[in-house]
Amino acid sequence: MIRSVIIIGQKRLSLFIFQTETALFRLYISLLYLKRRIIVTKTEKKPAGNTPAKETQETKKRRAPRQNTAAGKQGQKPARASANGQQPRRDNAAPQQKRQQTQKKNDAPAKPQQKRGPGRPRRQKNVTPVKITPLGGLNEIGKNITLFEYGNTAFLIDCGMSFPDEDMLGVDIVLPDFTYVEKNRDRIQGIIITHGHEDHIGGLPYLLSQIKLPVYATRLTAALIESKLKERNIHADIRVVNPGSVLDFGDVTVEMIHVNHSIPDAVALAIKTPLGYVVHTGDFKIDCTPASGDMIDLARFGEIGKKGVLALLADSTNAERPGYTPSERVVGESFAKLFQKAQHKRIIVATFSSNLNRIQQIIDASYADGRKVAVSGRSMINFVNIANELGYLHVPAGILVDIEVIDRYPKEQMTLITTGSQGEPMSALSRMAFSDHRRVEVGPEDYIIISATPIPGNEKTVGKVIDELMKRGCDVVYERMYDVHVSGHACQEELKIMQGLTKPRYFIPVHGEQKHLQKHARLARDMGMAPQNVLITEIGKVIELTPDKMQVTATVPAGQVLVDGLGVGDVGSIVLRDRRHLAEDGLIIVVAAVSSYNGMLVSGPDVVSRGFVYVRESEELLDKAREIAKKVLEECCNKHTLDWTTMKSRVRDELSHMIFQKTKRSPMILPIILDV
Repeated sequence: MIRSVIIIGQKRLSLFIFQTETALFRLYISLLYLKRRIIVTKTEKKPAGNTPAKETQETKKRRAPRQNTAAGKQGQKPARASANGQQPRRDNAAPQQKRQQTQKKNDAPAKPQQKRGPGRPRRQKNVTPVKITPLGGLNEIGKNITLFEYGNTAFLIDCGMSFPDEDMLGVDIVLPDFTYVEKNRDRIQGIIITHGHEDHIGGLPYLLSQIKLPVYATRLTAALIESKLKERNIHADIRVVNPGSVLDFGDVTVEMIHVNHSIPDAVALAIKTPLGYVVHTGDFKIDCTPASGDMIDLARFGEIGKKGVLALLADSTNAERPGYTPSERVVGESFAKLFQKAQHKRIIVATFSSNLNRIQQIIDASYADGRKVAVSGRSMINFVNIANELGYLHVPAGILVDIEVIDRYPKEQMTLITTGSQGEPMSALSRMAFSDHRRVEVGPEDYIIISATPIPGNEKTVGKVIDELMKRGCDVVYERMYDVHVSGHACQEELKIMQGLTKPRYFIPVHGEQKHLQKHARLARDMGMAPQNVLITEIGKVIELTPDKMQVTATVPAGQVLVDGLGVGDVGSIVLRDRRHLAEDGLIIVVAAVSSYNGMLVSGPDVVSRGFVYVRESEELLDKAREIAKKVLEECCNKHTLDWTTMKSRVRDELSHMIFQKTKRSPMILPIILDV
């Protein structure tokens, strides 16, 4: 009996202990579960931007063993990380818990996010940026050159020149500053040329004479470059590519996309990087009925836009002009009408030598009217010969004659294609206007068509040429009178189409003056681009692009190098200042001789005037200048002040003061003191 009671008591005690242990174990499990929920809740509520990457990884590591163990037991794979870098919750979580999490996510206010186009890379930390450095072509017309960099890959886009401004007296052409290019010569892998205009290829002879780089260009562009280099006896590695070709530079590839322009074989560039495409349009227009070749490859721009365009660099030349640029065929129709009006006269057409489409239409109109065609102007002859050899011009047999034999044909059967549409002093048309052309003399029997728009700044020069031609009795037709010219650049609606097709994250207007860049930027903002994603920059600014931001990070040497004759860079601001001074006010030279034995004035001073006053009509003024110079020199000699610099400075100051009081002019005064 007692034994039975003892046994029953032991069983009850064991049961009590077991129940107690079970309760304690359940409490322990509950506490662990509650602790885990508190940690997870705090992690979810903490903003992702403020959570260090290290802490997030540590949190993952604490959770990983349990999750991986559970997955291993159930034969499941570990879950992938989500886009924000956090591990997704497991399926073995409590249903109530999952519902609570879903409810929290749905109730949380949505954070504003920037739209990301298809194929665009997600934001990453410590990404290698795309660097774009314009070295020319911004806030100016011409001198286009841009350095593109990604990691260890670097190449140039175009290398052009520009024409000098009116105040650049004696300067022939203006080049970009190649200092930064020369500094990075070992990194640059080549030069990619968009088309064959001078503002895109004119600087190549000067750059390639210093740095040997391969040049990638389409067939016609390559031929024009070779001809230009041959004139200077420069050998270069020129590699011909076609529209649609893809250049491989390692991490970066460059695709050539066919575009319409005023010269054949023009291309845009689609630069593919790990961060997305960078599209450089080059010079372009949308011409659905081009005079030659195919229309612009809009479909390809659209395809690239779907893949994701990081940045768009687009031509801004005509950003102020509304609507669309007329087709080149409009000019052809105008030529046909004008040729009918000039049936009994010789026709002279002035246009850009590089506008081969225009030249082709002049030849076609001449052929239809039964006329022979002669070409005048060195650059025009060069372009026509190259284009004819390569098949870009279709010249009927027997229509082209040498300018030396034009007198053999009646004037009503002749057409002259010439340079000088910009009124250049040495161009063929200018020499005709001022009776300085050795083969052509114009008069009432000539019908002259200026098939070009004056470049900004050339309006007065072109106007003078037109006036001289009219004085000689010529009939002159220009753009304002008739549709004899259309631009090769896109107007506003075409620029909008390019924006819509490419859908860039960032936009940088290029190729234009400040007013053009500002207008183009406004168009992009009107189409919905965020203001912070549109950048108007300057030459020499290094632009860094990542999926998260666009910013200017540095400034490199950039500017202009002046070419005067054979001299490159030897004409600077000081020389130009002196030239302007001489041009505006003239020169006075004061010559005197001082004895090296006793330091006394031996001879002079003599005063010589050039470009200041006419000597015979201003003898009194020059005598006064001579007296003042003599007085100053004698005072210096008497005080034994024989420092040439001091003596010259005093003569210059005293004469400047007197001359300005008498004439209100400030000529350059050049004292010359001889030691005898």
